[in-house]
Amino acid sequence: MAVAKDVQALLWDRPAGRRGPKPSLTHERIATAGVALADAEGLGAATMQRLAADLEVTKMALYRYVPGKAELLALMTEAALGAPPVPAGPSWRAALREWARELFDRFCRHPWTLSTTVGARPIGPNEVAWLEVVCARLAGCGLTGAEVLDVAVTLVGHARSVAQQAAAVRTGSVEDTVHRGMAAVLHGREDRYPALAAALASAAESGGDNGFDFGLDRILDGVEHLIRERAH
Repeated sequence: MAVAKDVQALLWDRPAGRRGPKPSLTHERIATAGVALADAEGLGAATMQRLAADLEVTKMALYRYVPGKAELLALMTEAALGAPPVPAGPSWRAALREWARELFDRFCRHPWTLSTTVGARPIGPNEVAWLEVVCARLAGCGLTGAEVLDVAVTLVGHARSVAQQAAAVRTGSVEDTVHRGMAAVLHGREDRYPALAAALASAAESGGDNGFDFGLDRILDGVEHLIRERAH
């Protein structure tokens, strides 16, 4: 509990500038270095010792700014996700589509955030701001507060799921990789799974990698249907 409170304070109540000599480190500089390290070598590389070496300070000096690994990961996650976009779309649907696409892109740029943004944990201002965008764009649409939050959770889950698949694929698109793997499994067994074989053959002809957009549009279709029902 004490650790959680410390992290929460670090995210929300960062101290203002202090009198005296300018500090050699800032939370922003530490977070930026941690993000760069995790992006390049994976989350496991972002240790306090390694980060101190990259910042050219002692490990003890780093601890004066960030008490431990939990605080470091919270700062890194907040920096990696960043502030949400300000959707320019005129409709709630266009706005949420832009929102979800941007979240997906950030998960893909920083795949380690897929593991640091789950479970009970302190959440910083940037993450809260992402949820605020959804709530603001759906305000007045006739949905209950619980439904608005469920829309946000569903969109996050979709972005996370596809980003996880993308993170597991080193080259090529997710869909091409999955289709090739499935086609290899079905080779010589097409008569046992004729419907699946036909679907894969058709997908191979059409090409493209639109799994994220297809799923996103179907989610938004459902939300739009519910909003229309409430309007009558």
